[in-house]
Amino acid sequence: MIHIRKSIVLTMFTLLVSSLGVLCTPAQAEDQFVSIPSYRIGPYGSNGQAFYGGFIDYLNYVNLAEGGINGVKFAWEECETEYNNAKGVECYERLKGKSGTSKGTAIHTMSSGISYSVLEKSQADKVPLVMMGYGRTDAVDGSVFPYAFPLVTTYQMQISAIIKFLTQKNGSLAGKKIVYLYHDSAYGKEPMVAIAAESKINNFKLVEIPVAHPGNEQGAQWLKIREENPDYVVFWGWGVMNQTAIKAAQKVGFPRERIVGSWWAGSEEDVIPAGDAAKGYMSATWNVSGKDVPIIAEIGKVVYGAGKGNYSDKNKIGTILYNRGVSAAIVTVEAVRNAQTKFGKGKVMSGEQMRWAFENLNVTNARLTTLGATNLLPEIKTSCENHEGSGKIRVQQWDGTKWNLVSDWIEGNKKLIHPLFQASAREYAKEKNITPACLKN
Repeated sequence: MIHIRKSIVLTMFTLLVSSLGVLCTPAQAEDQFVSIPSYRIGPYGSNGQAFYGGFIDYLNYVNLAEGGINGVKFAWEECETEYNNAKGVECYERLKGKSGTSKGTAIHTMSSGISYSVLEKSQADKVPLVMMGYGRTDAVDGSVFPYAFPLVTTYQMQISAIIKFLTQKNGSLAGKKIVYLYHDSAYGKEPMVAIAAESKINNFKLVEIPVAHPGNEQGAQWLKIREENPDYVVFWGWGVMNQTAIKAAQKVGFPRERIVGSWWAGSEEDVIPAGDAAKGYMSATWNVSGKDVPIIAEIGKVVYGAGKGNYSDKNKIGTILYNRGVSAAIVTVEAVRNAQTKFGKGKVMSGEQMRWAFENLNVTNARLTTLGATNLLPEIKTSCENHEGSGKIRVQQWDGTKWNLVSDWIEGNKKLIHPLFQASAREYAKEKNITPACLKN
């Protein structure tokens, strides 16, 4: 039976690979090798397909349109993690040796659990662990976590910004009730200290309700929500859990206009399968959807025009998670460009050099416009003290066919949130006998 199951999984993956473009571009000594511990199968596979497809398409775009960075082309290899922590570690260990210089350039696991599992390994190996919109929040403190980068914005700042959005919408949240419905994992637990702090200063009642992985059983949770009758549900879902929640909300009669999901609960993969039940549903986001973003259109022309796209089916191009993958690749490529400016143009950058580059990012709106990524993501400016670089989100709403932005950029409450992760970072430093200090290159 075990052999049969393994055969089925292998067959599924083989079929998946045949429907996609090349998953691996073998590295040459002169290439900037990027390791990609991805997931394209399992309960979160459709999400991973979109994100990593966008990520790889942008690397291909830079190779085709620019010839790489000052002549240094990108190479990469994927390793299937199935969103499983143990497999994520296996993939990390297997891929890091593919390039003795870069050691993977920048690790994007798109999984808080896997990020936690490889955080200390990446620091020991001196290769950046980039957690764009996920992962360990207190890694914002680069004096304690020099090789970890929770870029754009963290879960704690995101949930603070969602509360600010709801406050602006209502004038005040005093006396109101908010349910926090969350994936019972590192991902779902990460922002809990922040929303608890927000509940105290904004005087709303907080009710926390967990959902077990993978989240396709939520009947009891939504009966509890109906019983609680909250003013809003802040929803921290992922994968199949998201469409399940939206359908369950309709079933118990809870208005979708009063649910605000995290950015991992706000993609086409979440709302389209839910059908009419999803209309009016809102979520946070740090990137926009659509093929009209200039760089997304250019990828279509250059990469798919050359027959080198990651998809044979182009339906995911321009979706939230595809564009998010492009965003993550843009930041990674800009870090390589930044590193070459300091350490030598036309050279392959090491993990240590990339660490400096990520800690000294300054991706301005002007630069995003030059890249064709205007409004695709917010400006990012990092330092040793701030590995996050932005802290901003926008809120979007599903109208039944597409996502529409319903807010401008909103920044979470730094005065409340940053001391929380700073205290956590200091506790970690004490536990690990680390003397906080900014690294110099």
